[in-house]
Amino acid sequence: MSDEVVTKLLRSREPLVIIEAAAGCGKTYQGASYAQDVVGSLGDGRLLILTHTHAACSVFADRTRTAGPRVEIKTIDALIAQIALAYHKPLDLPRDLTSWAWQNGGQGFEIMAAKVAGFLRLQPMVARALARRYPVIVCDEHQDSSVDQHGVVMSLLSAGSMVRIFGDPMQRIYGAKSDKAAREDRIRWEALKALGASERLITPYRWEDGCPLLGAWVVKARESLEQGTPIDLTNNLPPSVRVLPGNNTSQTRTGYQLSKEHRTPIDKVLRDTPQLMILASQNDMVTALRSFWGRAVPIWEGHTREALGTLVQTLRDEHGDAEALARGVITFMGSVAAGFSPSSHGNRLIQEIRAGAVRPTTGKPAHLQAIARSLLNDPTHIGVSDALSKISALVKEAASGFDTMKIDHSSELRDAIRIGQFAGPDEGFAEVSRMRSYSRPFPPRKVLSTIHKAKGLECDHAMLMACDKTQFTSTLYAKSKMYVALSRGKKSLTLVVPTSNPSPLFKLR
Repeated sequence: MSDEVVTKLLRSREPLVIIEAAAGCGKTYQGASYAQDVVGSLGDGRLLILTHTHAACSVFADRTRTAGPRVEIKTIDALIAQIALAYHKPLDLPRDLTSWAWQNGGQGFEIMAAKVAGFLRLQPMVARALARRYPVIVCDEHQDSSVDQHGVVMSLLSAGSMVRIFGDPMQRIYGAKSDKAAREDRIRWEALKALGASERLITPYRWEDGCPLLGAWVVKARESLEQGTPIDLTNNLPPSVRVLPGNNTSQTRTGYQLSKEHRTPIDKVLRDTPQLMILASQNDMVTALRSFWGRAVPIWEGHTREALGTLVQTLRDEHGDAEALARGVITFMGSVAAGFSPSSHGNRLIQEIRAGAVRPTTGKPAHLQAIARSLLNDPTHIGVSDALSKISALVKEAASGFDTMKIDHSSELRDAIRIGQFAGPDEGFAEVSRMRSYSRPFPPRKVLSTIHKAKGLECDHAMLMACDKTQFTSTLYAKSKMYVALSRGKKSLTLVVPTSNPSPLFKLR
């Protein structure tokens, strides 16, 4: 459908409008343009833009900066947390929601969403108050919403908010990974379209100022994935799409090595491309690629909170227990750095804790003893902060026993150290999370990223590595993840595909 029809429909008095838009087809432009056009007519209310990633928040903030503070932009999790915080007592939720939500791998967010969705259904007065504050709501990437997140939005619609929903089922990469769950989400998406007025955006604008031929190829690749046929890499590729062989010869499950023949052209792409986002399917592969290039390419951490959230839970639960806190430090360092493991550092650190860290020693044991004393002298979040600060300094100094350690997630380590500046770990975690949300950082020009963390971002040049059948199977989830990766780059796309076990999503011969 033409953009003019979509533009008109968005500005109509329809209470619910659903726009289906493939990647790069102008949904962010349409959503931001609509927000800037209508924000002046909302009286005392505000226009709310809900996203699923902080990367998307950053993009919308840039696109709507002339609209001023009358446009609020936040993740849907943040909206739910805002409601949950205001009504935490009737919802039977803790007051310190920020750190609690990250417990057990982030399950707190799911619990919050379920409770808030049910609360709004039973308390329409609260939903009406929110609708008065947010008379217009724009939902981005709504295909990634859970049933409960969707329920929250529908409650606000029922309470009087006008809702404008943008989404694309082919970009569903959050939520359950099974084909059954993906099919159920597709059915729910079609049912949603039947509830309101809907249209489609189909013009690939993202590539107009980059490489239009690449944009047309991505559209065809999307069609292949939707139809269940492999993407043809054998002919009719635009010059901006390069396919390079890359057979992983590493003997370890989480390693990545290539022969000189395969590595040389890949290194050339990295060296000769002024800006490059290197995408991988899983965190383990990102870590392996970080080592593959000798840690010369940084990892895009995005708004990651997993490792720090786990550490904060330990700080809360094990306050006063130096050994338990030491185990938390060991787990945390194993998540953010290479070369710090129980066998290399952790076991000796525990020994020093148990022995009181008093026996005279030198070198690496002495450094671990100093770290242990930080925890023994102050077995709280402050002592842990001091211990982590010592580890960071030892790595920078290349001190004995720490000279081979490499910090891969430096932002996460810095934020963990900052926790010690606050009265308690929950207060520190809440402030660190708030600052990370409002700072809305963008990736470096050359960066490694998982596909999930690149969602909502675009770049000039992208390279997708390890396109094998382990990273990309033939499931609906894998197809969606592949499509998100293929559609990031505006000017060029490089695919590193092994000849020995390629992904079934590609046709190579």
